[in-house]
Amino acid sequence: MPPLMGIEFLCRVADVLSDYLEGLNEDVIKDNFVIVYELLDEMIDNGFPLTTEPNILREMIAPPNIVSKMLSVVTGNSSNVSDTLPGATASCVPWRTTDVKHANNEVYVDLVEEMDAIINRDGVLVKCEVYGEVQVNSHITGVPDLTLSFTNPSIMDDVRFHPCVRFRPWESHHILSFVPPDGLFKLMSYRVKKLKSTPIYVKPQITSDDGTCRVNVMVGIRNDPGKMIDSITVQFQLPSCVLSTDLTANHGAVTIFSNKMCTWSIDRIPKDRAPALSGTLMLETGLKRLNVFPTFQVGFRIQGVALSGLQLDKLDLRVVPSRLYKGFRAFTRSGLYEVRS
Repeated sequence: MPPLMGIEFLCRVADVLSDYLEGLNEDVIKDNFVIVYELLDEMIDNGFPLTTEPNILREMIAPPNIVSKMLSVVTGNSSNVSDTLPGATASCVPWRTTDVKHANNEVYVDLVEEMDAIINRDGVLVKCEVYGEVQVNSHITGVPDLTLSFTNPSIMDDVRFHPCVRFRPWESHHILSFVPPDGLFKLMSYRVKKLKSTPIYVKPQITSDDGTCRVNVMVGIRNDPGKMIDSITVQFQLPSCVLSTDLTANHGAVTIFSNKMCTWSIDRIPKDRAPALSGTLMLETGLKRLNVFPTFQVGFRIQGVALSGLQLDKLDLRVVPSRLYKGFRAFTRSGLYEVRS
C-alpha cells in the first residue's frame, strides 16, 4: 500500500470524528466509543477505505445528541446505524446522492484562514504563515459540475483536495473542477508561507529587581487590513514563582485564573488610544529577579479579509439552473500566534 494512502485515510478519519464529536481527544472517544466503532466499520472494509465522505456517513450513522443517548438508555439499543442504505450507494458519484432536488439553487464559498506567527523578544518576526481552507456549501439540483479559479494560485503550498476535485485541470491550469457533495464540505486546504507582516503588534516589556517584576504590554494595529479587527485577546502564563499580582488595563478587562493564567480581553482597538496593560508582580521571598519570562498568546478575528492575499476569480457552473445564487466570504483568525518576552 502506498504510504500516502494510509496517511490520507488517517487524516480523513480524524476529520470525520472531529466533525461528528465536535472535538477529538481521548475522553471524547471513550464517551462515544460505539459511534467511533460504527464509523470505522463503515469507513474501512477488509483493509481498504470504503466510505469516507461525511455527508454520506451522516445518512448511515446519526450523529450523537442528547435525545439519541436517552433513547439508547431507555430502549437498550445503542446502535445509530440506519436500516436503509444512503442514496449515494446507487450513484455514479460516490460522494453525492441520486436525484438531489432543491427549491432554491445556491452555492456559497468561504475562505477560512488561520495565521500562525512567532515574534522573538527583540520584536523580529521569526515565522509567519497562513493555513487556509476553501469551504463550499452547495445546494444544487441534479449533478452540478463546478469550476473555481483563483487570481493568484501560485502563492499556495501544501495543497490538499477533497476527493471530488479532478487533479488534471489543477495540475495544468490551477483550476478546481469538481462535482460537489450536497451540503457543506471542505473543498481544499493550503498554506501560504513566509508572510512578512502581521495585522497587529504586541510589545511586552518586563523588568524585575528586588523581588518585584514590572509588566507593561502595548497592543496596536501594525498593518490595517481594511476591515475591523475584533475579539482581540492576549494570554500569558504567570511563572510559578509569582505570589501576587496587581495588573490593570486602560481598555478591556484583565482576568487571572486559579492556574495563574492571565487573560486580557480587548475586543476592538479604540481609535483614540492604544490599549496598554501595566502593573507589578510580587515574587517569592528570597527571589530577586524573574528567571522565566512568559510567552504571550495573541488572538484576533477579522471578517471579510484573507490575510494571505489569496483571491477568488470566478465560480462557474457548466449547466446553470434557472435561478442560481452564488456568494463568497473571507474570514481570518489567529492560530498559534506567539510573542516572546
